[in-house]
Amino acid sequence: MPGSYKHFIDGKWQSFGKEYFDDFSPVNGRSIARFSLGTREDAKHAIESSHKALDSWSDTPAPVRGKIVFRCAQLLEQKKEELSKLLVLENGKILKEARGEVQEAIDLAFYAAGEGRRLFGETTKSELRNKTAFTVRMPIGVVSLITPFNFPIAIPAWKIFPAIVAGNTCVIKPAEDTPLMTTKMVELLVKAGLPKGVVNIVNGFGEELGPELIDNELVEGVSFTGSREVGSQIMQQCGKHIKHCSLELGGKNPVIVMDDADLDLAKEAILFGAFGTAGQRCTATSRIIVHKKIKEKLMHKLLAKTKFLRLGNPLSEKTDIGPLINLQALEKVSSYCIIGQEEGARLLLGGKQAKVPPYRKGYFFEPTIFDEVSPEMRIAREEIFGPVLSVIEFSELNEAIKIANNVDYGLSASIFTQDINNAFHAIDKIHCGVQYVNSATIGAEIQLPFGGVKRTGNGFREAGSEAIKEFTEIKSVFIDYSGRLQKAQIDVEK
Repeated sequence: MPGSYKHFIDGKWQSFGKEYFDDFSPVNGRSIARFSLGTREDAKHAIESSHKALDSWSDTPAPVRGKIVFRCAQLLEQKKEELSKLLVLENGKILKEARGEVQEAIDLAFYAAGEGRRLFGETTKSELRNKTAFTVRMPIGVVSLITPFNFPIAIPAWKIFPAIVAGNTCVIKPAEDTPLMTTKMVELLVKAGLPKGVVNIVNGFGEELGPELIDNELVEGVSFTGSREVGSQIMQQCGKHIKHCSLELGGKNPVIVMDDADLDLAKEAILFGAFGTAGQRCTATSRIIVHKKIKEKLMHKLLAKTKFLRLGNPLSEKTDIGPLINLQALEKVSSYCIIGQEEGARLLLGGKQAKVPPYRKGYFFEPTIFDEVSPEMRIAREEIFGPVLSVIEFSELNEAIKIANNVDYGLSASIFTQDINNAFHAIDKIHCGVQYVNSATIGAEIQLPFGGVKRTGNGFREAGSEAIKEFTEIKSVFIDYSGRLQKAQIDVEK
Protein backbone atom coordinates (compact mmCIF):
# COMPACT_ATOMS: atom_id res chain seq x y z
CA MET A 1 0.00 0.00 0.00
CA PRO A 2 1.29 3.50 -0.82
CA GLY A 3 2.04 5.82 2.08
CA SER A 4 -0.34 8.65 2.98
CA TYR A 5 0.67 12.28 3.56
CA LYS A 6 -1.22 15.22 4.95
CA HIS A 7 -0.51 18.91 4.46
CA PHE A 8 2.28 20.50 6.48
CA ILE A 9 0.69 23.40 8.37
CA ASP A 10 2.01 25.20 11.45
CA GLY A 11 4.72 22.62 11.97
CA LYS A 12 2.34 19.65 11.92
CA TRP A 13 1.18 17.15 9.31
CA GLN A 14 -2.54 17.79 9.30
CA SER A 15 -5.58 18.18 7.10
CA PHE A 16 -8.97 19.81 7.49
CA GLY A 17 -10.51 17.73 4.70
CA LYS A 18 -11.03 13.98 4.49
CA GLU A 19 -10.42 13.33 0.79
CA TYR A 20 -7.16 12.09 -0.71
CA PHE A 21 -5.68 11.92 -4.20
CA ASP A 22 -3.10 9.55 -5.65
CA ASP A 23 0.42 10.40 -6.77
CA PHE A 24 0.76 8.12 -9.81
CA SER A 25 4.10 7.13 -11.29
CA PRO A 26 4.27 7.93 -15.03
CA VAL A 27 6.53 4.89 -15.46
CA ASN A 28 3.90 2.24 -14.69
CA GLY A 29 0.75 4.12 -13.75
CA ARG A 30 0.80 2.85 -10.16
CA SER A 31 0.16 4.99 -7.09
CA ILE A 32 3.33 5.65 -5.11
CA ALA A 33 1.71 7.80 -2.40
CA ARG A 34 -1.59 9.37 -1.36
CA PHE A 35 -1.99 13.01 -0.37
CA SER A 36 -4.69 14.99 1.38
CA LEU A 37 -6.78 16.83 -1.18
CA GLY A 38 -6.44 20.47 -0.25
CA THR A 39 -9.36 22.85 0.15
CA ARG A 40 -9.51 26.63 0.43
CA GLU A 41 -9.81 26.11 4.18
CA ASP A 42 -6.49 24.23 4.20
CA ALA A 43 -4.85 27.01 2.20
CA LYS A 44 -6.30 29.65 4.53
CA HIS A 45 -4.93 27.89 7.62
CA ALA A 46 -1.50 27.54 5.96
CA ILE A 47 -1.42 31.24 5.11
CA GLU A 48 -2.45 32.19 8.63
CA SER A 49 0.33 29.97 9.99
CA SER A 50 2.88 31.72 7.78
CA HIS A 51 1.57 35.12 8.85
CA LYS A 52 1.80 34.16 12.52
CA ALA A 53 5.45 33.11 12.06
CA LEU A 54 6.46 36.15 9.98
CA ASP A 55 7.50 38.64 12.67
CA SER A 56 9.69 36.20 14.55
CA TRP A 57 11.28 34.78 11.41
CA SER A 58 11.98 38.14 9.75
CA ASP A 59 13.50 39.32 13.04
CA THR A 60 15.84 36.30 13.09
CA PRO A 61 19.29 37.43 11.87
CA ALA A 62 19.79 36.57 8.22
CA PRO A 63 22.99 34.55 8.87
CA VAL A 64 21.00 32.38 11.30
CA ARG A 65 18.32 31.84 8.68
CA GLY A 66 21.06 30.94 6.23
CA LYS A 67 22.58 28.45 8.66
CA ILE A 68 19.35 26.43 8.74
CA VAL A 69 19.31 26.29 4.94
CA PHE A 70 22.98 25.26 4.99
CA ARG A 71 22.18 22.34 7.31
CA CYS A 72 19.36 21.35 4.97
CA ALA A 73 21.84 21.36 2.06
CA GLN A 74 24.03 18.93 4.00
CA LEU A 75 21.06 16.65 4.66
CA LEU A 76 20.09 16.76 0.98
CA GLU A 77 23.65 15.70 0.13
CA GLN A 78 23.42 12.73 2.45
CA LYS A 79 20.10 11.70 0.89
CA LYS A 80 21.02 12.41 -2.73
CA GLU A 81 20.83 8.88 -4.12
CA GLU A 82 17.69 7.99 -2.21
CA LEU A 83 15.97 11.19 -3.34
CA SER A 84 17.15 10.72 -6.92
CA LYS A 85 15.57 7.28 -7.18
CA LEU A 86 12.36 8.53 -5.62
CA LEU A 87 12.32 11.40 -8.10
CA VAL A 88 12.64 8.93 -10.99
CA LEU A 89 9.64 7.01 -9.73
CA GLU A 90 7.51 10.12 -9.21
CA ASN A 91 8.51 12.19 -12.25
CA GLY A 92 9.80 9.64 -14.77
CA LYS A 93 13.05 11.36 -15.78
CA ILE A 94 16.05 9.08 -16.15
CA LEU A 95 18.32 8.47 -13.18
CA LYS A 96 21.28 10.57 -14.32
CA GLU A 97 18.95 13.55 -14.87
CA ALA A 98 17.31 12.95 -11.49
CA ARG A 99 20.72 12.98 -9.81
CA GLY A 100 21.47 16.22 -11.61
CA GLU A 101 18.24 17.75 -10.39
CA VAL A 102 18.82 16.79 -6.77
CA GLN A 103 22.32 18.22 -7.08
CA GLU A 104 20.79 21.44 -8.36
CA ALA A 105 18.65 21.65 -5.22
CA ILE A 106 21.76 21.02 -3.10
CA ASP A 107 23.75 23.68 -4.95
CA LEU A 108 20.93 26.19 -4.64
CA ALA A 109 20.61 25.52 -0.91
CA PHE A 110 24.32 26.15 -0.31
CA TYR A 111 24.20 29.27 -2.49
CA ALA A 112 21.09 30.67 -0.79
CA ALA A 113 22.55 29.94 2.64
CA GLY A 114 25.52 32.16 1.78
CA GLU A 115 23.14 34.96 0.85
CA GLY A 116 22.29 35.16 4.53
CA ARG A 117 25.53 37.13 4.85
CA ARG A 118 25.12 38.99 1.56
CA LEU A 119 21.80 40.81 1.75
CA PHE A 120 23.53 43.77 0.22
CA GLY A 121 22.12 47.24 -0.23
CA GLU A 122 23.73 50.32 -1.78
CA THR A 123 25.32 53.39 -0.23
CA THR A 124 25.55 56.73 -1.93
CA LYS A 125 26.48 60.30 -1.08
CA SER A 126 23.71 62.65 -0.04
CA GLU A 127 23.41 65.99 -1.80
CA LEU A 128 23.41 67.67 1.64
CA ARG A 129 26.06 68.04 4.32
CA ASN A 130 26.06 65.82 7.40
CA LYS A 131 23.61 63.37 5.91
CA THR A 132 24.06 59.79 4.75
CA ALA A 133 21.98 57.63 2.43
CA PHE A 134 21.75 53.90 1.78
CA THR A 135 19.33 51.09 0.95
CA VAL A 136 18.42 47.90 2.79
CA ARG A 137 16.55 44.82 1.64
CA MET A 138 13.34 43.92 3.45
CA PRO A 139 11.26 40.74 3.16
CA ILE A 140 8.00 40.95 1.23
CA GLY A 141 6.02 39.02 3.85
CA VAL A 142 3.95 35.90 3.28
CA VAL A 143 4.53 34.51 -0.22
CA SER A 144 2.68 31.80 -2.12
CA LEU A 145 4.89 29.48 -4.17
CA ILE A 146 3.31 27.41 -6.97
CA THR A 147 5.60 24.92 -8.70
CA PRO A 148 5.42 22.56 -11.72
CA PHE A 149 5.96 18.82 -12.12
CA ASN A 150 9.02 18.81 -14.36
CA PHE A 151 11.57 19.81 -11.68
CA PRO A 152 9.81 18.63 -8.51
CA ILE A 153 12.69 19.34 -6.13
CA ALA A 154 14.87 21.88 -7.96
CA ILE A 155 12.18 24.49 -8.61
CA PRO A 156 10.77 24.31 -5.06
CA ALA A 157 14.38 24.78 -3.92
CA TRP A 158 14.74 27.80 -6.25
CA LYS A 159 11.79 29.39 -4.52
CA ILE A 160 11.78 28.22 -0.90
CA PHE A 161 15.45 28.75 0.01
CA PRO A 162 15.90 32.36 -1.22
CA ALA A 163 12.45 33.29 0.10
CA ILE A 164 13.14 32.16 3.66
CA VAL A 165 16.75 33.37 3.75
CA ALA A 166 15.40 36.81 2.79
CA GLY A 167 13.09 36.68 5.83
CA ASN A 168 9.78 35.73 4.24
CA THR A 169 7.47 32.94 5.29
CA CYS A 170 5.75 30.88 2.62
CA VAL A 171 3.07 28.46 1.55
CA ILE A 172 4.02 26.14 -1.29
CA LYS A 173 1.63 24.22 -3.52
CA PRO A 174 3.61 21.66 -5.52
CA ALA A 175 2.25 20.21 -8.74
CA GLU A 176 -0.42 17.59 -8.08
CA ASP A 177 1.59 15.13 -10.22
CA THR A 178 4.73 15.40 -8.07
CA PRO A 179 4.04 16.46 -4.47
CA LEU A 180 6.29 13.87 -2.84
CA MET A 181 9.63 15.53 -3.59
CA THR A 182 8.58 18.82 -2.00
CA THR A 183 7.38 16.93 1.05
CA LYS A 184 10.72 15.15 1.39
CA MET A 185 12.68 18.40 1.07
CA VAL A 186 10.59 20.20 3.67
CA GLU A 187 10.99 17.23 6.02
CA LEU A 188 14.75 17.84 5.82
CA LEU A 189 14.28 21.58 6.38
CA VAL A 190 12.39 20.80 9.57
CA LYS A 191 15.14 18.41 10.64
CA ALA A 192 17.64 21.22 9.98
CA GLY A 193 15.87 23.39 12.56
CA LEU A 194 13.23 25.36 10.64
CA PRO A 195 10.69 26.90 13.06
CA LYS A 196 7.03 26.04 12.64
CA GLY A 197 5.00 28.17 10.26
CA VAL A 198 7.94 29.40 8.19
CA VAL A 199 7.21 26.92 5.39
CA ASN A 200 3.79 25.34 4.91
CA ILE A 201 2.68 22.85 2.25
CA VAL A 202 -0.80 22.45 0.82
CA ASN A 203 -1.37 19.71 -1.75
CA GLY A 204 -4.06 19.50 -4.35
CA PHE A 205 -5.33 21.25 -7.46
CA GLY A 206 -4.89 24.84 -8.56
CA GLU A 207 -8.56 25.34 -9.34
CA GLU A 208 -9.41 24.86 -5.67
CA LEU A 209 -6.31 26.22 -3.91
CA GLY A 210 -5.18 28.94 -6.31
CA PRO A 211 -7.79 31.60 -5.47
CA GLU A 212 -6.98 31.47 -1.76
CA LEU A 213 -3.20 31.41 -2.33
CA ILE A 214 -3.45 34.48 -4.54
CA ASP A 215 -6.36 36.54 -3.21
CA ASN A 216 -5.91 36.10 0.55
CA GLU A 217 -5.17 39.53 1.99
CA LEU A 218 -2.31 38.14 4.14
CA VAL A 219 -0.39 37.06 1.02
CA GLU A 220 1.94 39.79 -0.25
CA GLY A 221 3.62 37.95 -3.13
CA VAL A 222 3.15 35.06 -5.53
CA SER A 223 5.88 33.15 -7.38
CA PHE A 224 4.63 30.83 -10.13
CA THR A 225 6.30 28.54 -12.65
CA GLY A 226 4.01 26.89 -15.18
CA SER A 227 1.92 27.53 -18.26
CA ARG A 228 1.43 30.92 -19.88
CA GLU A 229 -2.36 30.62 -19.64
CA VAL A 230 -2.36 30.07 -15.87
CA GLY A 231 0.40 32.66 -15.39
CA SER A 232 -1.69 35.27 -17.17
CA GLN A 233 -4.62 34.59 -14.85
CA ILE A 234 -2.38 34.83 -11.77
CA MET A 235 -0.89 38.11 -12.96
CA GLN A 236 -4.36 39.58 -13.48
CA GLN A 237 -5.45 38.53 -9.99
CA CYS A 238 -2.28 39.90 -8.40
CA GLY A 239 -2.80 43.11 -10.34
CA LYS A 240 -6.24 43.56 -8.80
CA HIS A 241 -4.69 43.44 -5.33
CA ILE A 242 -1.37 45.18 -6.21
CA LYS A 243 0.71 42.20 -5.10
CA HIS A 244 4.18 41.08 -6.04
CA CYS A 245 3.98 38.56 -8.86
CA SER A 246 6.90 36.59 -10.30
CA LEU A 247 6.23 34.40 -13.34
CA GLU A 248 8.24 31.88 -15.40
CA LEU A 249 6.04 30.63 -18.20
CA GLY A 250 7.87 28.47 -20.69
CA GLY A 251 9.76 28.71 -23.95
CA LYS A 252 10.10 27.76 -27.60
CA ASN A 253 13.83 27.49 -27.68
CA PRO A 254 15.93 27.54 -30.87
CA VAL A 255 19.33 26.16 -31.78
CA ILE A 256 20.93 27.97 -34.73
CA VAL A 257 23.46 25.79 -36.55
CA MET A 258 25.80 27.79 -38.80
CA ASP A 259 27.62 26.35 -41.82
CA ASP A 260 30.92 26.43 -39.90
CA ALA A 261 29.56 24.56 -36.86
CA ASP A 262 31.04 21.43 -35.31
CA LEU A 263 28.21 19.14 -36.42
CA ASP A 264 29.02 16.27 -34.08
CA LEU A 265 28.90 18.66 -31.13
CA ALA A 266 25.70 20.26 -32.41
CA LYS A 267 24.11 16.83 -32.85
CA GLU A 268 24.83 15.81 -29.24
CA ALA A 269 23.57 19.11 -27.87
CA ILE A 270 20.37 18.95 -29.92
CA LEU A 271 19.65 15.39 -28.79
CA PHE A 272 20.22 16.33 -25.16
CA GLY A 273 18.20 19.53 -25.43
CA ALA A 274 15.27 18.10 -27.37
CA PHE A 275 14.83 14.67 -25.82
CA GLY A 276 16.29 15.01 -22.32
CA THR A 277 13.50 14.80 -19.71
CA ALA A 278 11.31 13.69 -22.66
CA GLY A 279 11.26 17.31 -23.80
CA GLN A 280 9.52 18.42 -20.60
CA ARG A 281 11.75 21.37 -19.81
CA CYS A 282 10.89 25.02 -20.34
CA THR A 283 14.38 25.31 -21.89
CA ALA A 284 14.01 22.24 -24.12
CA THR A 285 15.27 22.55 -27.70
CA SER A 286 12.13 22.62 -29.84
CA ARG A 287 13.49 24.23 -33.04
CA ILE A 288 16.63 23.61 -35.07
CA ILE A 289 17.33 26.54 -37.37
CA VAL A 290 19.97 25.07 -39.68
CA HIS A 291 22.02 26.56 -42.50
CA LYS A 292 21.02 25.08 -45.85
CA LYS A 293 24.64 24.25 -46.75
CA ILE A 294 25.02 21.73 -43.94
CA LYS A 295 21.42 20.75 -43.29
CA GLU A 296 21.59 17.37 -45.09
CA LYS A 297 24.77 16.37 -43.27
CA LEU A 298 23.42 17.41 -39.85
CA MET A 299 20.10 15.65 -40.41
CA HIS A 300 21.87 12.43 -41.39
CA LYS A 301 23.84 12.49 -38.11
CA LEU A 302 20.80 13.46 -36.06
CA LEU A 303 18.46 10.84 -37.45
CA ALA A 304 21.05 8.08 -37.20
CA LYS A 305 21.54 8.77 -33.47
CA THR A 306 17.88 9.46 -32.62
CA LYS A 307 16.77 6.08 -33.99
CA PHE A 308 18.86 4.32 -31.37
CA LEU A 309 17.70 6.29 -28.32
CA ARG A 310 16.34 3.85 -25.76
CA LEU A 311 13.00 4.33 -24.02
CA GLY A 312 12.28 2.32 -20.94
CA ASN A 313 12.88 1.98 -17.22
CA PRO A 314 14.27 5.37 -16.15
CA LEU A 315 16.10 3.72 -13.24
CA SER A 316 18.28 1.82 -15.72
CA GLU A 317 21.58 3.46 -16.61
CA LYS A 318 21.03 2.27 -20.20
CA THR A 319 17.79 4.24 -20.71
CA ASP A 320 17.93 7.53 -22.64
CA ILE A 321 14.31 8.73 -22.39
CA GLY A 322 11.65 8.21 -19.76
CA PRO A 323 7.90 8.77 -19.96
CA LEU A 324 5.79 11.89 -20.16
CA ILE A 325 4.20 12.90 -16.89
CA ASN A 326 0.58 11.83 -17.46
CA LEU A 327 -2.13 10.94 -19.96
CA GLN A 328 -3.01 14.57 -20.62
CA ALA A 329 0.58 15.30 -21.61
CA LEU A 330 0.60 12.26 -23.88
CA GLU A 331 -2.59 13.41 -25.58
CA LYS A 332 -1.29 16.95 -26.01
CA VAL A 333 1.96 15.84 -27.63
CA SER A 334 0.07 13.42 -29.88
CA SER A 335 -2.29 16.18 -30.98
CA TYR A 336 0.61 18.44 -31.98
CA CYS A 337 2.09 15.67 -34.09
CA ILE A 338 -1.22 15.48 -35.96
CA ILE A 339 -1.29 19.28 -36.28
CA GLY A 340 2.25 19.32 -37.70
CA GLN A 341 1.35 16.86 -40.43
CA GLU A 342 -1.86 18.72 -41.22
CA GLU A 343 0.15 21.93 -41.56
CA GLY A 344 2.38 20.30 -44.16
CA ALA A 345 5.48 19.50 -42.13
CA ARG A 346 7.25 16.27 -43.03
CA LEU A 347 7.37 13.69 -40.24
CA LEU A 348 10.81 12.07 -40.33
CA LEU A 349 10.69 10.08 -37.13
CA GLY A 350 8.37 9.22 -34.25
CA GLY A 351 5.05 10.98 -33.90
CA LYS A 352 3.24 8.45 -31.71
CA GLN A 353 3.03 6.81 -28.32
CA ALA A 354 5.72 4.22 -27.66
CA LYS A 355 4.81 0.80 -26.33
CA VAL A 356 7.54 -0.14 -23.88
CA PRO A 357 7.06 -3.57 -22.32
CA PRO A 358 6.70 -4.20 -19.44
CA TYR A 359 5.59 -0.58 -18.92
CA ARG A 360 2.47 -0.66 -21.06
CA LYS A 361 0.71 1.68 -18.65
CA GLY A 362 3.57 4.18 -18.82
CA TYR A 363 3.24 7.42 -20.80
CA PHE A 364 6.12 6.95 -23.23
CA PHE A 365 6.31 8.90 -26.50
CA GLU A 366 8.68 8.34 -29.40
CA PRO A 367 11.35 11.01 -30.02
CA THR A 368 9.90 12.97 -32.94
CA ILE A 369 11.49 15.06 -35.69
CA PHE A 370 9.63 17.20 -38.23
CA ASP A 371 11.36 18.58 -41.35
CA GLU A 372 10.23 21.22 -43.86
CA VAL A 373 8.75 23.30 -41.06
CA SER A 374 7.90 26.93 -41.76
CA PRO A 375 8.26 29.57 -39.00
CA GLU A 376 4.52 30.26 -39.09
CA MET A 377 3.40 26.71 -38.29
CA ARG A 378 1.94 26.06 -34.86
CA ILE A 379 4.53 23.37 -34.15
CA ALA A 380 7.19 26.07 -34.69
CA ARG A 381 5.51 28.66 -32.48
CA GLU A 382 3.66 26.94 -29.62
CA GLU A 383 5.15 25.17 -26.62
CA ILE A 384 4.51 21.42 -26.98
CA PHE A 385 6.37 20.25 -23.85
CA GLY A 386 7.33 16.89 -25.25
CA PRO A 387 10.05 15.20 -27.34
CA VAL A 388 9.14 16.98 -30.59
CA LEU A 389 11.71 18.80 -32.71
CA SER A 390 11.03 21.08 -35.69
CA VAL A 391 13.67 21.70 -38.38
CA ILE A 392 13.73 25.05 -40.18
CA GLU A 393 16.21 25.98 -42.92
CA PHE A 394 17.92 29.37 -43.41
CA SER A 395 20.46 31.01 -45.72
CA GLU A 396 22.17 33.71 -43.64
CA LEU A 397 22.48 34.62 -39.95
CA ASN A 398 20.10 37.58 -39.83
CA GLU A 399 17.40 35.38 -41.32
CA ALA A 400 18.06 32.75 -38.66
CA ILE A 401 17.85 35.33 -35.88
CA LYS A 402 14.58 36.65 -37.29
CA ILE A 403 13.17 33.09 -37.25
CA ALA A 404 14.47 32.54 -33.70
CA ASN A 405 12.68 35.68 -32.52
CA ASN A 406 9.45 34.90 -34.37
CA VAL A 407 7.69 33.46 -31.30
CA ASP A 408 5.99 34.85 -28.20
CA TYR A 409 8.54 33.28 -25.87
CA GLY A 410 12.13 34.26 -25.12
CA LEU A 411 13.71 31.93 -22.60
CA SER A 412 16.72 30.02 -23.94
CA ALA A 413 18.63 29.95 -27.23
CA SER A 414 21.87 28.55 -28.63
CA ILE A 415 24.10 29.07 -31.65
CA PHE A 416 26.73 26.69 -33.01
CA THR A 417 29.54 28.45 -34.85
CA GLN A 418 33.33 28.76 -34.89
CA ASP A 419 33.11 32.47 -35.79
CA ILE A 420 33.21 34.78 -32.78
CA ASN A 421 31.50 37.50 -34.81
CA ASN A 422 28.52 35.24 -35.43
CA ALA A 423 28.41 34.32 -31.75
CA PHE A 424 28.36 37.90 -30.50
CA HIS A 425 25.91 39.00 -33.15
CA ALA A 426 23.53 36.28 -31.94
CA ILE A 427 24.08 37.25 -28.29
CA ASP A 428 23.22 40.84 -29.18
CA LYS A 429 20.16 40.17 -31.34
CA ILE A 430 18.37 37.03 -30.09
CA HIS A 431 15.55 37.84 -27.69
CA CYS A 432 16.09 35.51 -24.74
CA GLY A 433 17.06 35.45 -21.09
CA VAL A 434 19.57 32.57 -21.32
CA GLN A 435 21.98 32.41 -24.26
CA TYR A 436 24.37 29.57 -25.10
CA VAL A 437 27.18 29.33 -27.63
CA ASN A 438 28.20 25.83 -28.76
CA SER A 439 26.09 24.18 -26.08
CA ALA A 440 22.56 22.87 -25.51
CA THR A 441 19.63 25.11 -24.63
CA ILE A 442 19.28 23.26 -21.30
CA GLY A 443 21.64 23.17 -18.34
CA ALA A 444 21.51 26.58 -16.63
CA GLU A 445 23.76 26.92 -13.58
CA ILE A 446 22.43 28.20 -10.26
CA GLN A 447 24.99 30.99 -9.79
CA LEU A 448 23.50 32.97 -12.70
CA PRO A 449 19.96 34.36 -12.95
CA PHE A 450 17.37 32.27 -14.78
CA GLY A 451 14.34 33.59 -16.65
CA GLY A 452 13.20 34.97 -19.96
CA VAL A 453 11.80 37.88 -21.92
CA LYS A 454 8.59 38.56 -23.82
CA ARG A 455 5.79 36.14 -22.80
CA THR A 456 8.17 33.85 -20.93
CA GLY A 457 7.82 35.91 -17.77
CA ASN A 458 7.31 39.34 -16.29
CA GLY A 459 10.86 40.52 -15.70
CA PHE A 460 11.86 38.63 -12.56
CA ARG A 461 14.72 36.12 -12.43
CA GLU A 462 15.35 33.12 -10.21
CA ALA A 463 18.69 31.73 -8.96
CA GLY A 464 21.97 33.63 -8.97
CA SER A 465 22.30 37.12 -7.58
CA GLU A 466 18.70 37.90 -8.58
CA ALA A 467 17.18 35.17 -6.38
CA ILE A 468 17.06 37.34 -3.26
CA LYS A 469 15.72 40.30 -5.24
CA GLU A 470 12.67 38.27 -6.25
CA PHE A 471 11.68 38.01 -2.59
CA THR A 472 12.66 41.40 -1.16
CA GLU A 473 11.61 45.03 -1.16
CA ILE A 474 14.08 47.91 -1.29
CA LYS A 475 13.95 50.51 1.47
CA SER A 476 15.84 53.77 1.02
CA VAL A 477 17.21 55.20 4.29
CA PHE A 478 18.30 58.80 4.96
CA ILE A 479 20.03 59.75 8.22
CA ASP A 480 20.52 63.44 8.92
CA TYR A 481 22.96 64.29 11.71
CA SER A 482 23.25 68.01 10.98
CA GLY A 483 21.06 69.02 13.91
CA ARG A 484 18.74 71.09 11.72
CA LEU A 485 16.00 70.46 9.17
CA GLN A 486 17.64 70.24 5.77
CA LYS A 487 15.43 70.28 2.70
CA ALA A 488 16.52 68.13 -0.23
CA GLN A 489 16.45 69.85 -3.61
CA ILE A 490 15.79 73.18 -1.84
CA ASP A 491 18.92 73.56 0.32
CA VAL A 492 21.33 72.21 -2.29
CA GLU A 493 24.48 74.32 -2.54
CA LYS A 494 25.03 76.05 -5.89
